Amino acid sequence: METFLLFVFAFLLYFLPWIVAYRRDHHQCNSIGLLNLFLGWTFLGWVIALVWSVSAVRND
Repeated sequence: METFLLFVFAFLLYFLPWIVAYRRDHHQCNSIGLLNLFLGWTFLGWVIALVWSVSAVRND
């Protein structure tokens, strides 16, 4: 059970930038998600995605 909870926690932490962008209804949510998916394994890619996800949201 602990292994499963650790896996869920790691999964949520890995996709945190995408989750933040989705919850904020960011206009670049899909792009942030793709960056996070493909480059999130590098710390720099994850940080870039996180910063991008908390950047200003355009109101259309």
